[in-house]
Amino acid sequence: MELATLRLGGRHDGPHVLLTGGVHGDEFEPMAALRTLAVRLAPHEIRGRITIVPVVNEPAFRLGQRVGDDGLDLARTCPGRPDGSTTEQIAHALANLIRAVDAYIDLHTGGVKLSVSPLTGYMLHPVPAVLNRQRRMACAFGLPIVWGTDPSLEGRSLSVARDANVPAIYAEYLGGGGCDPNGVSAYVQGCLNVLADLHLIDGTLARPTDEPLVIEDQRAGSGHMQVQHPAPSDGLFEPAVTLGQQVRQGEFLGTLSDVLGHEVIPIKADRTGLVLVLRGFARVSAGESLGVVLETDPPPQIASLGAATVKCQP
Repeated sequence: MELATLRLGGRHDGPHVLLTGGVHGDEFEPMAALRTLAVRLAPHEIRGRITIVPVVNEPAFRLGQRVGDDGLDLARTCPGRPDGSTTEQIAHALANLIRAVDAYIDLHTGGVKLSVSPLTGYMLHPVPAVLNRQRRMACAFGLPIVWGTDPSLEGRSLSVARDANVPAIYAEYLGGGGCDPNGVSAYVQGCLNVLADLHLIDGTLARPTDEPLVIEDQRAGSGHMQVQHPAPSDGLFEPAVTLGQQVRQGEFLGTLSDVLGHEVIPIKADRTGLVLVLRGFARVSAGESLGVVLETDPPPQIASLGAATVKCQP
């Protein structure tokens, strides 16, 4: 299977960078941002090569949903297989692209159902040179949160990059099923920042004046956004907090109720920190995540397991 790609540069020596969006079919800002970026970049000024895949998962995009007809989540299916289902074949083609490059940026949003505080993330790679490059890329991107997480998670695009020792980051920016121009703009600028930092293009990095919040957490499962605060039953979720709000363990995140409102279940934060992800689509099924709280000041017993607040390095 061949993915629809845009290829830029190649006239001058330099690194090869892969940029992807649309791994999930309901995440639209990355798709628009990458098409915009391809128009803005002057191919003759690129030192190296840039491969852009605005919509990796075209079958899911055509359906307007996270996954395609086979029901497989592409972000849990990598590296896929060439003789498998449609999603497995897409995963195989994506893995081949990732293995062939020198750096990788994968753009996401929360899709239709979730909203995510703008962040860049990376796996805490065991090779120091790869890890340091990822940290630099994530900080250069310019979003307010930088999150380094469990390197053992499998099935992701970044899992393929990890195994190939390719420095890789991902980004998240809100969600809800629209195409927020602020998200598109932030992604265009973020990619330009990283490309400049990698010396593929000329330009000064455009960064916010505030230092980003940088959290590194190597505990098992950190970075998995779909497992925190699972819904105890089907129902209607009504949030009591907002994205980015600070909450303490035991405080209400919201309520989950049945169709008549006779049974109302309080959903409480299971840790103290920042509301990083919040369910936006109110109809939920049992087991679906209602939100993620990022521990911004890990207590000693958590810090001893490998969670810490660190600084971006210039």
